Amino acid sequence: MVFQQNEFDVLEKVMVCPPTYMRITNVINETQKFYKDENIDVEIANRQHEQFVRTLEEHGVKVLSIDPKEELNEQVFTRDIGFTIGDTVYISKMGSEIREHEVELLEEFLKNRNFNYMKLTTPSIEGGDVVLAGDRVWIGISERTTYQAVDALQEIIQDRKLMPIPISEDILHLDCAFNLLSEKEGLIYTSAFKQRELDRLMEMYDLIEVSDDEQFTLGTNVFSIGNKTVISLPENKNVNSELRARGYQVIEVEFSEVIKSGGAFRCCTLPIRRTNR
Repeated sequence: MVFQQNEFDVLEKVMVCPPTYMRITNVINETQKFYKDENIDVEIANRQHEQFVRTLEEHGVKVLSIDPKEELNEQVFTRDIGFTIGDTVYISKMGSEIREHEVELLEEFLKNRNFNYMKLTTPSIEGGDVVLAGDRVWIGISERTTYQAVDALQEIIQDRKLMPIPISEDILHLDCAFNLLSEKEGLIYTSAFKQRELDRLMEMYDLIEVSDDEQFTLGTNVFSIGNKTVISLPENKNVNSELRARGYQVIEVEFSEVIKSGGAFRCCTLPIRRTNR
């Protein structure tokens, strides 16, 4: 029932949460800082999220939705509270107190559906920092995820090599600066990395560079659903053009209201099952 080897196999099952009570309250990233006064139009955000869900379902994905709670303004970003590696959903140890109750709700959700899961008791590690690449797992070292957490997780997951990679302090999670599209290709915002880490990634992957403007509109935070099909924001014209030039089918979905809080399609999804069919 639960399975994932990488970021780009065919998506069969995913968990989301509608942005019913989405709001910028305690600013936690640069995007929220920019939009704090304008804040979120929840009606528009819900409409855009519903279209995103319809798009997934039209492509054969089973979408599971967790009930939103009024006091949980960041709940739409289901990626952060867990991550699937192999046949287990690992429930994150959150680095932010304001999101700790989301973890309890995720555990209840998984338990009620008999999904295989493990609740982590490591130092803080959030799913937005975890990028799965077969027998490797890239883990961003950020304000939310620590080296100590990577070491502790490596003790639990011994059949894959965990690859810690520090990112700049103004980037909340790794998937806001780096994402994989295939075994060989990915997206990168180079300013988020020091030269040593950048060289390391560039040696291993053929990476599309994302501009400052398109990083602000979450250009790296596309969502792969398999068979070289990617969901992306229409605003990110250069990213989308590069993807199409490389043979990817790009499905453009409006998400402009949701991204005001600092996350796009990958941030709003917790894959439960992918297969390589």
